[in-house]
Amino acid sequence: MAVIVENCTTVKQFILLGLSDVPELRVFLCLLFLLIYAVTVLANLGMIALIQVSSRLHTPMYFFLSHLSFVDFCYSSVIVPKMLANILTKDKAISFLGCMVQFYLFCAYIITEVFLLAVMAYDRFVAICNPLLYVVAMSQKLCMELVSCCYLCGSVCSLIHLCLALDIPSYRSNVINHFFCDLLPLLSLACSDVTTNELLLFIVATVNEIITITIILTSYLFILITILRMRSAEGRRRAFSTCTSHLTAIIVFHGTILSTYCKSSSDNSLDIDKVITVFYTVVIPMLNPLIYSLRNKDVKEALRKVVGSKTCS
Repeated sequence: MAVIVENCTTVKQFILLGLSDVPELRVFLCLLFLLIYAVTVLANLGMIALIQVSSRLHTPMYFFLSHLSFVDFCYSSVIVPKMLANILTKDKAISFLGCMVQFYLFCAYIITEVFLLAVMAYDRFVAICNPLLYVVAMSQKLCMELVSCCYLCGSVCSLIHLCLALDIPSYRSNVINHFFCDLLPLLSLACSDVTTNELLLFIVATVNEIITITIILTSYLFILITILRMRSAEGRRRAFSTCTSHLTAIIVFHGTILSTYCKSSSDNSLDIDKVITVFYTVVIPMLNPLIYSLRNKDVKEALRKVVGSKTCS
């Protein structure tokens, strides 16, 4: 294992300390995260496959949900396999290039998910407030454009952060107090002034949150008004049920993002951030498909039909 570099110098590799250095916890943590990752992979890929094979789910809502599952699978796969390898082995090194690639992909997928959740809120607004125009308003072309914009925003924002990170000339140490290459722990090791990096991280995260939360709150405000105007109790119940899963996913995801990135650098605590980061990099990708499947009648019915047809054949 590499040693801490006392003087400022360029580095060819970093050492990821991981979650805990207690040997007794190694097996427990490995089994726990392996189980979570296995459920994440099966649940998200299963959701994508179910949406593809079930004609019942060929609607804009489930089109966006399939991309949410894809993004959850991708950013979890960027983080967890390397984290499991570090838990099992003594060599916790990651190359400088590998570190930058991991950070870029993670950042791109996280920002993409932030915008995807906002797009899904807009989709629910159109479906509930303008049901007769839903198919026309949410055309296949518009859905593709909205999803493409989400991926584009994620790629551009993460590229900005990556370019500034690559511009850091030297580091005090090659030991990162984290289980993956996140930007905040990287900046804490820099010898040069990283005020611009920290300010830009705060601005980009805050602006993204303001834009997406504004879209979400506005959409759900109109949805609430429309639901309250409904005369049918059954209609109100069905409208609320279609929004519950999405609202749950939004609250859980945005709560952790806000607590990690939308604060000043003086408030940063790497140990606390590390625990919070575990939640939205490891746990949330597993929870999202479960939230949408367990609380969604269409998904459960489509799954029953697929399983039933496979059993009969």
